[in-house]
Amino acid sequence: MATVAASLPLRAAARAGPAPSRAPPSDAAFFPGRPWQRGLAARGRPWGSVGWFRAEALPGGAGGPPRREPMAPPYNVLITGSTKGIGYALARKFLKAGDNVVICSRSAERVESVANDLKKEFGEQHVGLSVMLEKALVDFARDKPEYIDIWINNAGSNAYSYKPLVETSDEALIEVITTNTLGLMLCCREAINMMWNQPRGGHIFNIDDGRPTPRFAAYGATKRSVVHLTKSLQVKAELQMNEVNDVVVHNLSPGMVTTDLLMSGATAKQAKFFINILAETPDVVADYLVPNIREIPTKQSMKPTYIRFLTGLKAYSRIFSRIAFGARRNKYVAED
Repeated sequence: MATVAASLPLRAAARAGPAPSRAPPSDAAFFPGRPWQRGLAARGRPWGSVGWFRAEALPGGAGGPPRREPMAPPYNVLITGSTKGIGYALARKFLKAGDNVVICSRSAERVESVANDLKKEFGEQHVGLSVMLEKALVDFARDKPEYIDIWINNAGSNAYSYKPLVETSDEALIEVITTNTLGLMLCCREAINMMWNQPRGGHIFNIDDGRPTPRFAAYGATKRSVVHLTKSLQVKAELQMNEVNDVVVHNLSPGMVTTDLLMSGATAKQAKFFINILAETPDVVADYLVPNIREIPTKQSMKPTYIRFLTGLKAYSRIFSRIAFGARRNKYVAED
């Protein structure tokens, strides 16, 4: 796939030297049947050709394995699908916290618009933008910020289709599955390979949505699969089996957010009822999620985490308030 890039200079990371943090093990494989250095070799990058942070040696002198460097803010954050909706709100919140953000989109027009807005508000040194996917996106991330602490897989699509499954076209199904399932897997693969080669390690957050989605069932099915993929990759599963101990995959659940995708399908009476009760704006959701995301590397935690904005208790309390007191009636859409 052809790629287009529009980038702004990110603040350069301090380096301790060009040496890599890990020597590649002999006859090792990152994943079964694949070269350990697959991610680098496929791009023609010699080992150590990129700037690296030098890992601190373990107590006891030379010969021991390197110790993971502690993460410290400002963090380098990459967010897919971040030119609008919850992705854009997350990006702005990270920037407000002083972090550096790489914003991604398939639309060059949206990238240019977002670039102009963020340059004015936060300055060029904190922002990188790219119209890229998967491998090319990783190359961009290596070349600009040189490492990524937090990678958020937010991009998703319902193919702009609000039809029952039996009426959904092959093309729409292919787009939904390609973006939400295959795209997520490819991004996770590339992020893991990139972060495995970082002395700081890294954190990957996959955004899921476990709610049933009538009128776009394929979308709901693909988003539900995110939970299973994340569990399969987490520390005590596939990553640990392959001795990837410095990369952690987390789940991130924003709940119902008043994005274009949600609101354009708010035509049925039942949909309007639940949107008014349970949904929140992207800014409100980001205000909650970003501090909780940043807390994980700040505490040097390497445990998988499930961060939920709309918990079961919050949902039930809102439903009760609506039934008992009429709370949030017509909050976002007119129900009458």
